[in-house]
Amino acid sequence: MKKELKDTIIVELGEKLKEYPHFYLVDLTGLNAEQTSELRRNCFKNDIKLLVVKNKLLHKAFENSETDYTALYECLKGNTAMMFTQVANAPAKMLKEYKTKKQEIPALKGAYAEESIFVGADKLDQLVAIKSKNELIADVVALLQSPIKNVVSGLNAGGKIHGLLDAIAERNK
Repeated sequence: MKKELKDTIIVELGEKLKEYPHFYLVDLTGLNAEQTSELRRNCFKNDIKLLVVKNKLLHKAFENSETDYTALYECLKGNTAMMFTQVANAPAKMLKEYKTKKQEIPALKGAYAEESIFVGADKLDQLVAIKSKNELIADVVALLQSPIKNVVSGLNAGGKIHGLLDAIAERNK
């Protein structure tokens, strides 16, 4: 590969690192063409961009980045693919789905999600547990609605009690 092409790839990887706030490093060793196509389709459905990268070029892109990715350097061995996403837990959920089907591939090597670095396949459950922005907004809205619902139901019940008290008062007259 020519140096100009390598430099172009390093720059493009750097742009992807800036464009997407979260990425996963996975090992695809052992996937046949059909399985790879299925993985790519699943990634497309979940708005995940899948790229197979050369470890040395990715290492250079990490070095050129403003963010410190040194903890991920140990993941750059063997076959490496990157999953870029806007939603932190989307690739983790997809990889967990493959695990439930008793498939060991694709295997998580490491990830950068929510400005934290996760190294190792054992971190998959932690990554699945990360809530997306929309999930957090839904939680906040539910928390805000709960007291309002209690007040409204209390007011409705208060109107019923007031009506009962009026009826009792009229009977006693």
